[in-house]
Amino acid sequence: MTGLRVYALAAALAVSASSASAQNGAQERAQDIQRIDSPIFADKVAKGELPPIGERVPSDPRVVKVKIPGQHGGTMRVVFGRSKDTRIMVVYGYARLVTYDAEFNIQPDILGRVDVEHDRIFTLHLRKGHRWSDGHPFTAEDFRYWWEDIANERMLSPLGPAKQLVVAGERAKVEFIDDHTIRYSWPSPNPHFLPALASATPLYLYRPAHYLKKFHMRYADPEKLAAMVKKSGRRNWAALHNRRDNQYKNDNPKLPTLQPWVLQTKPPAQRFLFDRNPYFHRVDQNGRQLPYTDRVAMGVAAAGVIPLKTGAGETDLQARGIAFNNYTFLKEAEKRENFKVHLWKTAKGSHLALFPNLNAKDPAWRTLFQNMEFRRALSLAINRHEINQVIYYGLAIEGQNTVLPASPLYKKAYLDAWAKFDLKAANAKLDALGLTQRDSRGVRLLPDGRPMEIIVETAGEDTEQTDVLELIHDSWLAAGIKLFTRPSQREVFRNRIFAGETLVSIWSGHEFGIPNADTIPDEFAPTDQLQLQWPKWGQHFQTRGRAGTPPTDEYALELLKLNRAWSYARTRQARRDIWRRMLEINAEQIYSIGLISAVPQPVVVDSDLRNVPIKGTFNWNPGAHFGVYMPDTFWFDNADRRRAQK
Repeated sequence: MTGLRVYALAAALAVSASSASAQNGAQERAQDIQRIDSPIFADKVAKGELPPIGERVPSDPRVVKVKIPGQHGGTMRVVFGRSKDTRIMVVYGYARLVTYDAEFNIQPDILGRVDVEHDRIFTLHLRKGHRWSDGHPFTAEDFRYWWEDIANERMLSPLGPAKQLVVAGERAKVEFIDDHTIRYSWPSPNPHFLPALASATPLYLYRPAHYLKKFHMRYADPEKLAAMVKKSGRRNWAALHNRRDNQYKNDNPKLPTLQPWVLQTKPPAQRFLFDRNPYFHRVDQNGRQLPYTDRVAMGVAAAGVIPLKTGAGETDLQARGIAFNNYTFLKEAEKRENFKVHLWKTAKGSHLALFPNLNAKDPAWRTLFQNMEFRRALSLAINRHEINQVIYYGLAIEGQNTVLPASPLYKKAYLDAWAKFDLKAANAKLDALGLTQRDSRGVRLLPDGRPMEIIVETAGEDTEQTDVLELIHDSWLAAGIKLFTRPSQREVFRNRIFAGETLVSIWSGHEFGIPNADTIPDEFAPTDQLQLQWPKWGQHFQTRGRAGTPPTDEYALELLKLNRAWSYARTRQARRDIWRRMLEINAEQIYSIGLISAVPQPVVVDSDLRNVPIKGTFNWNPGAHFGVYMPDTFWFDNADRRRAQK
């Protein structure tokens, strides 16, 4: 659920170095390549309704060398579970100031280059001639507008600039050098900056100022603005501005974008269309403007229906909404339909984990959850081998929520800590905590006499979690703990956890399980409200003390200190030592209870869709699911599929 921001010092330096050598050479060659436009724009160009391709693409576009150069045309179909998943097209499109590549190295994307000095001065260079999807120039003014008129405007940003722009209490110094150059600097190093820009849910440093100024009190005619506020039903101009300004949510068709496909359908709807961005900044090695496909059609279906629609051939690229337990069904359907099923690696620290809520409102349960020995007892009473064999055919890794064997930081001791199924040891720990009284069912009693009945809450999006919980139910009952399951919608699920209403939740573990010493370790410390084991502690850090509660656990406090120390560590060995200590603390304290990891992710791909890797890593952050593999380079090797579709 939380997003890890990966930062490799060498990769960051390569952003600047590549700009000065190989990247510059590639861009010089790109200027000599004739641009190739999509036939879909031919009529508009002929009528003068759209400039020719040479005037729509930056003078130094990003040149993407694709394995199989493609052809323009066609509609790529996807299926998501909710109308608000229009935001996933911003993830798949993955146009960012800088992006991760398939090896998780950072490189320029929207930016022509970024120069990094001493990890604290970042000079951003825009591509000349780059335009928003409505044709308006994309310049430093869009950065100035965001910084001065949004991030530092209390009506729009009550908490001020994002935490990635504040280092040791110092806000960024932002300089607008010229129309295409912006500089961010701090007195101290800021290793969080570039990863935040490359995230699946990125830090946006810019806005389409020409569009949003008409909703801002400093620029709009007061009477016109008041009329728009009244018509919208919003309480003031700031609420209206925020509603129109949803870069990531992607729910306003009128909001200009830099993504490869532009939303055409106003929510809510059951089917959304996204048309190609005529001003997109990427081209292939032959000069053909990306994306290859002219349109994406996003269908909305109930979570349980997505595998069925996928198996019926109603989607061209699908991984969200399908799980490993759908693999057999999809392989059978593969024989009848025009698609292939691949199994990609996953990179989460745990495919599924339990999160005892250390900030639960119930004082009796909160006291227990904050007791390390109780968390260890819960972990020892889980038969992970049974879960692996029954549900995952023995293909998963059994153990805690930690780094995976592919990580250079991996130690088997982290994975195995308190993960061996041992009911005798679990019962002994519970007895030692004084939980010796039981009711007629054999269920232990809390100190206040209530039965130890734990409700584990799920987001209710698939049956996999409930299947796993049914197996845990039996082994926990043998330890005297009764488990119940409560499904709910994701928003309700999260809000109950944040409020302390939830005792234990089940979700995926650490987002990125293959870090190295130069990877930001903040997922392993209470730094975010979305960390389900300590949401109020994470919120306290996230809001710089304005909300939430400060940690009371001595080891959680040590994790925060270590996370901070990592940011200032000058050597890789120092960063490695900090990582080692943080992993040791998490292994011993069992703040989250990992179950299994490395469960393969089925990826269903239309047989005519090219450039989709057969083998890949399916991860939210870093990775943006398909984002690092650039879906704008996927194309249909079938003339019929390249014809215009509605």
